[in-house]
This record gives sequence, structure tokens and C-alpha cells, in this order.
Amino acid sequence: MGKKPATYADLEALPEHVVGEIIEGELYASPRPTARHASAAIRLSSKLVGAFEWGSGGPGGWLFLGEQELHLHQDVLVPDVAGWRLERMPDVPDTVAISLAPDWVCEVLSPSTRKLDREAKMPVYAREGVRHVWLMDPRTRTLEVFGLRDGRYEALLTHVGSAPVRAEPFDAVELDLALIWGRTES
Repeated sequence: MGKKPATYADLEALPEHVVGEIIEGELYASPRPTARHASAAIRLSSKLVGAFEWGSGGPGGWLFLGEQELHLHQDVLVPDVAGWRLERMPDVPDTVAISLAPDWVCEVLSPSTRKLDREAKMPVYAREGVRHVWLMDPRTRTLEVFGLRDGRYEALLTHVGSAPVRAEPFDAVELDLALIWGRTES
């Protein structure tokens, strides 16, 4: 007899200081992100929102949400940042969860979520047709960019360091990684 699949009630029962997700029927509980993790996510978000949502110094055409609960069939995921093209989601819905898969997600890696983000969440994103996934590691100052090709992710770019970079699908604007990582070396 197998283990009972996790339910949404299991997520609701988790303490407030953890992030809960359900993937392939299994409940994952991760500690809240560190300040460095949160800082990288918010700095990236601000750059993308300005250029790609508001059209300030960029082409616009996107909508972004941070730590949004996604209900993708039986799975419940919470990416650090997610983006939808406006033609697919023209406005922010007034709901707790969204069932429309994003066009792009960014997972900010931490020691406690690295394996979950790579091994459990990326296959769900591929299954749901998320065209681009970014994995950012502020500790190692690494940005990995993946594009969906024939149902699987192909590595498009691995960038290490703080030099500016252009990365799909936002390559119309240069990203100042030194600002996103934080200007101090550690």
C-alpha cells in the first residue's frame, strides 16, 4: 500500500514560516528564503517589470508576479518570479492561485531548494509548456537560462559573475547582474 498523496489541506496546515508545494503528489516544505535570495528576486523583478511590463526602456508586453501559487493540474508550485505574455494573461486575476502556466519562471536557488527546483519543478514546467526557465544562484553569482525545445529544456546560457548579460526571452534589455546580485563580493 502506497503513501497517500498530499492535499491542499496539507499545504494549509504548514506553519507560516515555510513555503509549501505539492509535486507529483508529494508535499515539499522549504524554509522562507534568505534575505540575499529575496533581494536577488526583487531586484530582478524590478528590472523586468520596468522594461517588460511598463515598457520603460524596453518593449513591454509582459505581466510579472512574485511567489505566486500556481495550480498546474495536480501540482502546486510557487516560483520566485513568474511572467506571462500579455496576450495570454492581460491583467492580474483576483485569485489566490493561477492555473494558467507562465511563459517564463525564475527560481532563485538556495541550498535548501536547489534539488527541488532542478529535479522536481523543472519537469512540471516542461510538461506545462513554460517556454523559459531561469535558475539564479546569488551565492555563486550564476544565471542559467533554459529554453523549451521538443518538450525538454535545453541550456541556452550559463553566465557566471557580475558582468551585464542579455538572456532569452528578455534579451532586448541588458541585465545588470552586479546590481541584481548586490555589489559587494562575498
